Amino acid sequence: MPKEESVLRRPPKQERSRERVEDILGAAKRLIGEKGIDAVKMREIAALTGSPISSIYQYFPNKSAIIATLHQQWSAEIMGVLKQALDEVNDLDQLFAATAHLLDFYHERIRSDPAILDLINATQADKALKNIDIAETRKQTAYFCAIARPWIPESRFDAFSRISFMMFQLAYGAVRLALLVENDEANAILSDYKMIIRVQLNEFSRPEKGVE
Repeated sequence: MPKEESVLRRPPKQERSRERVEDILGAAKRLIGEKGIDAVKMREIAALTGSPISSIYQYFPNKSAIIATLHQQWSAEIMGVLKQALDEVNDLDQLFAATAHLLDFYHERIRSDPAILDLINATQADKALKNIDIAETRKQTAYFCAIARPWIPESRFDAFSRISFMMFQLAYGAVRLALLVENDEANAILSDYKMIIRVQLNEFSRPEKGVE
């Protein structure tokens, strides 16, 4: 994923500047949660921060740069939770439990913050942002596969990596669907997706037929 310097027009170096950028991002996220990304204007972000719009443009060339930076923050949060969940894994059962926990966290975190769902939707509609999202998914998948490697036959590891990449990317679709239905159905959808993950882990952990 691109570093913050590739998104910001003027990377903050002093504490005061970093606080200013966080104020802008906080205001943008609040407005996104209230109105949706498409309805948010740069002048509204400036008004909410109590500063002239020129101060926004000092750091962000456009709204897409703000969205990209918010996506970077979200991705960093997910990677942090991923590492925390996986770093204590010692066997395949623990790997599945950690993966199930990650899916539950992902669902609850998005459910509790409407701006995140709108942010993720925006990344799917913008080619540049979509590429950033895919790159982040690849990074998360690589970390997951590195943890899983001791329990996956070497001959099947490349296929396992491809399936894992697909499962990570599709997790958003499962969570998004769960957010659109009633609680009982949502829980069933998440349970079904966990079962798919479990089946895949079990399948890939077995040696290929004819290979010991």
